[in-house]
Amino acid sequence: MNNFLGSNIKYLRKSRNLTQDQLANKIGVNRAMIGSYEEGRATPKISALSTLSHYFNVSIDDMVNLDLSVKKEESAVDKTGKGLRILTTLVDRDNKELITLVPVKAAAGYTSGYADPDFIEELPKFNLPFPELSNERTYRAFQIEGNSMEPLPPNAYIICEYLQNWKDLKNGKPYMIITKDDGIVYKRIYTNDNDTLLLKSDNPDYDPYTIETGMICEVWKALGYICFSLPEVEEMNLGKLTSMVHKMQNELNEIKRKVD
Repeated sequence: MNNFLGSNIKYLRKSRNLTQDQLANKIGVNRAMIGSYEEGRATPKISALSTLSHYFNVSIDDMVNLDLSVKKEESAVDKTGKGLRILTTLVDRDNKELITLVPVKAAAGYTSGYADPDFIEELPKFNLPFPELSNERTYRAFQIEGNSMEPLPPNAYIICEYLQNWKDLKNGKPYMIITKDDGIVYKRIYTNDNDTLLLKSDNPDYDPYTIETGMICEVWKALGYICFSLPEVEEMNLGKLTSMVHKMQNELNEIKRKVD
């Protein structure tokens, strides 16, 4: 393996103003391993190498074969997924792909371990016999917390479909976004023309914000949810009212945008 790898890891780490400890925490290894990688005394396993590739948004081929410190132009974000984008999946005894569950308690680890087969294998996995789920697609379930997406209840499990091509994002639809700095984020997405996405909560108490596409690791399209908290009649009426107000706000914003 070309020894550009060690110097590139060091260069990329410093370009993000990270210490060896900080980078080690982000990719799930100890600090000594980062030092070994950078000095060429050890070569990252494929799981660690793919995580580094995702985190720095640099292909494995470029990390190994190019001196990134003298590279003039930063590579554009691979929105279509044509480059190497490793997704670890698991199958049952009949070779049918299982749905991996990411509970709240595993959310922090998933941000750094989403490309690590050993980490994914430790997560719960299951099948769902619903006809709406195709055998040809990859699904994952993420548990959410907080009330930013009310009336969706906290601790609900969102069933998601993997989105390989980010250009297929639909404005106003909910997605689970795996980010490098903010962890797992569940929001409605609106695309911009400047390589950023606008993220909006359904709860109007939360302000929308933008994120650069280069800070995104994975995108999952939300399909439905499972929860174990049944609403009371009053909550159902309030939820319907909140939904109506939210819809009216969106319609008014759209009218104002057209007038402007």
